[in-house]
Amino acid sequence: MPKKKTARIWNREMETMPRARLQKLQLERLKETLERAYTCVPFYRKMLDDARLKPATLKGLADLDRLGFTSKQDLRDHYPFGMLTVPLEQVVRIHASSGTTGKPTVGAYNKNDLAVWAETMARAYTAAGVTKKDIIHNAYGYGLFTGGLGFHLGAEKIGATIVPISGGLSKRQITLMEDFGATVLTCTPSYALVLAETARESGVDFRARMKVRVGIFGAEPWTEEMRQEVQERMNLEAFDVYGLTEIIGPGVSIECPEHNGLHIPEDHFLAQLVDPDTDEPLPDGSTGELILTTLTKQAMPMLRYRTRDRVMLTREKCACGRTMARMSKVQGRTDDMLVVRGVNVFPSQIEQVVLASEGVAPHYLIVLDRPKNELDILEIWTEATPELWGLGQETVQRVETRIGRDLMETLGLSAHVSVLRPNAIQRSEGKAKRVIDKRELVN
Repeated sequence: MPKKKTARIWNREMETMPRARLQKLQLERLKETLERAYTCVPFYRKMLDDARLKPATLKGLADLDRLGFTSKQDLRDHYPFGMLTVPLEQVVRIHASSGTTGKPTVGAYNKNDLAVWAETMARAYTAAGVTKKDIIHNAYGYGLFTGGLGFHLGAEKIGATIVPISGGLSKRQITLMEDFGATVLTCTPSYALVLAETARESGVDFRARMKVRVGIFGAEPWTEEMRQEVQERMNLEAFDVYGLTEIIGPGVSIECPEHNGLHIPEDHFLAQLVDPDTDEPLPDGSTGELILTTLTKQAMPMLRYRTRDRVMLTREKCACGRTMARMSKVQGRTDDMLVVRGVNVFPSQIEQVVLASEGVAPHYLIVLDRPKNELDILEIWTEATPELWGLGQETVQRVETRIGRDLMETLGLSAHVSVLRPNAIQRSEGKAKRVIDKRELVN
């Protein structure tokens, strides 16, 4: 009988730690994090005081349930640096994601935080079977978005070769993937399909000419059907990865080769589950809203952060040997946030731009679609006022162009804007339906 291949694990001591030891370590690190937050952040001091919970008196992990939550709104209220626990001169990196009011959600890092991020990403790469012998084609965006630089950091940690290609220029990407002999592809799953289609249109047999064997895809929801499509077209094994700017970026969880949930490095991130309607804790095996607390992040720790992602949690030991908690693929949102081409978008952001535009009526629709093997398409339909409509099509088109430009500045995304004739959008007698999402994101 052939010997079973040992699973690749970056930090075997931590990732396979018995749960009793892990919980002891979590409690020690949680006390340190609470003390730091209580001392340095007035928002957290009030949260702990309201719960009558002093960091030094924390007796168990369950005591954390007594605290309230940290939300995106709290981060916006303290924008940009009101949640820092270190002097600004100790901050060596700032990332940010879009916010509902045009203000981004900030993630700040000191040197320790970048080391933690590199560690969690090294674990993520290793879980996907990536080693220092690999050449990683990193097509996640570089910039304020955490994706590109997060994957870059982890690649350097494990000693792999990384090609910082970022997004766009798909034909050039295909050329360089072949020329450089890339063995790992990192990008959004929808962009992976775009690359596969680009290769086909360019006459490149991806399966025959490329060496890519692993794909690590995240930043947007994707189905098992999309996984199968990517694997078939690219002849690789696809791994789902999860992350949030507010927690650290990519590396919050990832699948192992068992593909039976995404492993969370619980020595760095404490995961809880709550009922999104009652805020009451839920047991493992339930589906609810994922709540995350950072245990080792120093510059901007997060206490009980509401991810608004609906998942299922289990802490049963995985067949790969890891003892860390696993989360299911994200099964939906508990708020109205949309993920479009890897970017977080709130309908309220679009509404702000549309309603501020002169010449349009306060009626609009957000239409999302994802044609097979293509990126998400974002369309905004709104109505002209009778006055604007009476000025003719050229004037209407100028308004469409202006709204599109304003949306690009606000969202960082291109959108196709259609200003329709007056009364073209169906009225509702109840709650207005503003979003039509045609993407097939649920199995």
